[in-house]
Amino acid sequence: MGKWTRRGLIALGVIAVIGGAAYYWLIMESGTSSQSYALDIAQVRRLADAMPGDKPREIHVEQVAAFAFPETAVVAGDSWNTTAIPVFSYQLVFPNSAAIVDTALDEKIGKAAGTVAFYPAAFARMSTALNKASLIVVTHEHGDHIGGLLVQPNLKQLLNAAKLNKEQVDNLQRYAPDYPRAAFQNYHPITYDKYLAVAPGVVLIRAAGHTPGSQIVYVKTQDGKEFLFLGDVAWHMRNIDTMRERARLITWWFLGEDRDAVLAELVALHALKKSEPTIHILPGHDGETVAALERDGLLKKEFQ
Repeated sequence: MGKWTRRGLIALGVIAVIGGAAYYWLIMESGTSSQSYALDIAQVRRLADAMPGDKPREIHVEQVAAFAFPETAVVAGDSWNTTAIPVFSYQLVFPNSAAIVDTALDEKIGKAAGTVAFYPAAFARMSTALNKASLIVVTHEHGDHIGGLLVQPNLKQLLNAAKLNKEQVDNLQRYAPDYPRAAFQNYHPITYDKYLAVAPGVVLIRAAGHTPGSQIVYVKTQDGKEFLFLGDVAWHMRNIDTMRERARLITWWFLGEDRDAVLAELVALHALKKSEPTIHILPGHDGETVAALERDGLLKKEFQ
């Protein structure tokens, strides 16, 4: 074997080792968190019960759009098979009013982001409901959760009902650079430390990491059923069951999230799911979880 042949083989071997290590780190390995995340469900329940008035009597859901990603993009180390990433909006129906949790996106934002499906009728129902809502909250400031609100022609008026946190508003330039700035003139976002009750039975829970303004929405209905709307702390329930994050290629290159914080939140949610099995946990884009809750009558299709 000639000198240059040997050197070429060595170089190829080095490249293969480096490439394999990079593939493992970027695609396969999830890692563990050096942080801890506390979720005091007893305190959340106290706050939900402390606000006077009737709690929501039912919850409705709309699937407005869908993405499709490899499974390993959702849970590091899973296969390259394609999995659905549906985009949802939720309506909390009170006896005399309604609230919206997450507002999905419109077709223009969806096309730019790479959606594989968009449902105009669902978006129209969501938009109509926004205009009648007494409360609007979003789990975080990504376009597929806040975009449906930002594109409304009467956004400034709707912001009277919207309780966006300061971090969500401060990061709109980063995540939705074309957002209508004029509508936010004189808007005062909410600020809170860990928990904030915003309606009877509805409590916001700080969960920064996926974005700076990420939060979980706890909902307790009139009949005592409990729900946690996670936003994108987890995309699928498998993130919680396995305590595994999205692939680093996704979190580092595309999302720019605080991976360590999200991993800590997944550990806490895993423990909560085991200790409080009656709480219905809804990851941000898990169609199977939503379908199961629909079958059980806990979620109702289409907004009122």
